[in-house]
Amino acid sequence: MPDPKFLNDKIALVTGASRGIGYALALGLAEAGAHVIATARTQAGLEELDDAILAATGAHATLVPLDITDGDGLDRLGAALYERFGKLDILVSSAGDLGLLTPLAHLDPKVWERALAVNATATFRLIRAVDPLLRQGEAGRAVFLTTGAATAPRAFWGAYAASKAALESLVQVYADEVDTTAIRCTLLSPGPLRTRMRMQAFPGEDPADLTPPEALIPLLLELVTPGGEPPLRASFPAWRKQHGEQGAIHACALES
Repeated sequence: MPDPKFLNDKIALVTGASRGIGYALALGLAEAGAHVIATARTQAGLEELDDAILAATGAHATLVPLDITDGDGLDRLGAALYERFGKLDILVSSAGDLGLLTPLAHLDPKVWERALAVNATATFRLIRAVDPLLRQGEAGRAVFLTTGAATAPRAFWGAYAASKAALESLVQVYADEVDTTAIRCTLLSPGPLRTRMRMQAFPGEDPADLTPPEALIPLLLELVTPGGEPPLRASFPAWRKQHGEQGAIHACALES
């Protein structure tokens, strides 16, 4: 493992940071020395994160209550970060929307539109807003949470699968566009973790049988390590097997 504070002087933006995976990864980045800009819709959740970061590091995060579908808000955020920090070293795009598990013929158009807005359109607007900032960093790292449903869709997962497939296409296009720069993108598939979205998708599961989201932190830190060459795709279940870790890895291919 690198120095515990190897991300000192790095600026990290984490979306969906008020709970679950985003919360855990934001805290992990802060503990590694990064200054975290945390965004989410829920002010109370962001304040809880800030309390945890302060307790762990003695420093505050920058909290930005923001709906990820507010494209103009993302533009303003990008401009504000440029004015304050002049760069962005790390982006973790964790905000996501499950939609509703139902046959396509029964899917409410509003549910479909929300899933596309959060998982796909917001990804485009986020990339557009932070690209100038990532280019100012020495080695920008952009990590986007994805799912097995994007490449292995199945019945009832239409809104989530299609919108995450669009996210993957956008990230692959962006990765190709910045290939000649120091920016590197990764599509991170976390596998089934103990999150609220997972409970919504699989209400019959016992949460105790699932891995907590903070277990993902060591892999994230590998992906954002300065000087490293992260892969375009990373799978947490595969990473755990490679490192010989035991634990709750559900057989289902769909992740939250």
